[in-house]
Parts: sequence; structure tokens; C-alpha cells
Amino acid sequence: MIIMQSVKYYLSEHPSIVNFRWSNTQTFGSTWSFLFSSISVYVLAATTLHSFLSHILPKRRGVPLGPIPAIHSICISLISAVIFIGILLSSVADIRDTRWFWRRTKTITTPFQWFLCFPLGTRASGRVFFWSYIFYLSRFLHLLRTFFIILRRRKLTFFHLFNQSILLFMSFLWLEFCQSFQVLAILLSTLLYSVVYGYRFWTEIGLPTACFSFVVNCQVVLLGCNLVCHFGVLFLHFVKGGCNGMGAWGFNSVLNAVILCLFLDFYFKKHLKKGKVGNNSGQAVGSSSARYRRRSVSELKSE
Repeated sequence: MIIMQSVKYYLSEHPSIVNFRWSNTQTFGSTWSFLFSSISVYVLAATTLHSFLSHILPKRRGVPLGPIPAIHSICISLISAVIFIGILLSSVADIRDTRWFWRRTKTITTPFQWFLCFPLGTRASGRVFFWSYIFYLSRFLHLLRTFFIILRRRKLTFFHLFNQSILLFMSFLWLEFCQSFQVLAILLSTLLYSVVYGYRFWTEIGLPTACFSFVVNCQVVLLGCNLVCHFGVLFLHFVKGGCNGMGAWGFNSVLNAVILCLFLDFYFKKHLKKGKVGNNSGQAVGSSSARYRRRSVSELKSE
């Protein structure tokens, strides 16, 4: 009981959490110039490293990183779990403290509607926006995985760069415009990241992998949930008289649609390629078996 109270205090009732306020002059990383500079440096560094390794190392030869990827994975998994618990507890506290505001605005009436649709006039301050800010900062840790992939696999794709950059950009928009749906999006994302990066840590230390594409299937589930929730936000916006930050939500929806299209293109190409490889290998096995049978028959005839 004491442990639960301590967790609740430090994750939702601490003064630094309750009194948090997103400010372009006081909050680290809260300016547009910082955001665009960070994304530009990330893209430039990733492409430069990939090009540099392509010239100095033999083809397909990676750089050993030791336990660094495993440490990175377990850190992101734990951080995501803390953010998930923190924003969940903070959401419960904010729902408790802001019900009076709901009655004044008459835009939302249930906690689930609040998860999808912030009332008009919501400002980026308080508990849930503190954890939204921590989530935004954690996106920079995710960028490191790009460099691990380049160093170990000598691989860099446009989809990966675009996806990581856009996710960082969207998490900034959530705070800058107090966008609706961000709490539910963070809950879904951090739950996924805690599981996926925990699985990556599991495989990094040499434990057996799943018999199916675990990470890819988790991403499909997340994209599907986000798509359904976006329709819910749009419905509440028109039925309940408006949700906060809908301009940013519209822009985010377009970016999510682009990511979804790119991901589905990558997903289907990968599986179609696997199917073709399987068919080719099956045909090869069949042809070799036929040749073996013909040779056996001829040998029997000669005997």
C-alpha cells in the first residue's frame, strides 16, 4: 500500500508534474528551430554515416556493437513502461480534477470522450502534458536505433528515416497545439514500445525469437488502433461541438496516412518477396526431386 502511494505521488502528484507548463521560452526543446534543427542533424548524420561506411568497409560487413543495442532496448522498454504508468495515473487524476470544466463546456461527458477529445480552451499544462513532454524527449532515444541499424546491418531506408522524423515531429505538435487524442496515443505507443523493446532486449541477449514477425505485427495493431481512434476524434468533434487542437490533428492525420501507406507498401512487399522465395525454393526442391527420380529409374534400368 505504501509502495503504491509512493508510486502514485512520484508519477502523478509530484509538484514538478502538477505544475508543469509547456513554454517556448522556459521548456527545453520547445521551439520550432530546435525541432527542425534536430531532425535535420539526425537525417544528415544518418545518411553521412551510411555513406561513409559504404566506402570504407567491405560490402555487408557490419560494426560489432557489443551489449550497446541490448542496453538501449531495455532502457527504452523501461522508460516507456514508466511513461505508460505515469500518464495513466495522471489521466485518472486529471479526470477527477477537471470534471467541473466538462460541465461548463458541455463538449464531453465521459472519461473515454476526454481521452479522444480535449475540451476547447485546453492548455498544455499539468500532469498529462508533463508525460507528453517526457514522451517527446524519449523520441530522441528512439533515433539512436537508426545508427545501430546502419552500423550493424549497413542498411538505411527512406521509410525508416521518414517514420522516425515524423513521429518526433508529431509528438512536438501534440504539446504545441494541445492536440486531442494524444493521451490515448501515448498510452498505446508506450505500451507497444515497452513490449517491443523488451522483446528486442530478449533477442539481443541470445534468447529464442518468436516464430512470427512479432515487431511488425505489433506495429500493425498500433496503426489499426490509431486509425479507429482518429475516426472517433472526428465524430466527437462534429457531434460535441469541437475538440481542441484539431488543426494539428488534421495535419497529424495526413502524416499518419502517409506512414500507413509506406508501412503497408513495405509490409506487403516483404511478404510477397517471402512468398516468391518460398515458391522458388519449392520449385527447386521439386525439380531436384524429379531429376533424382529420373536418375534412379535410369539406374534401375541399367542394372
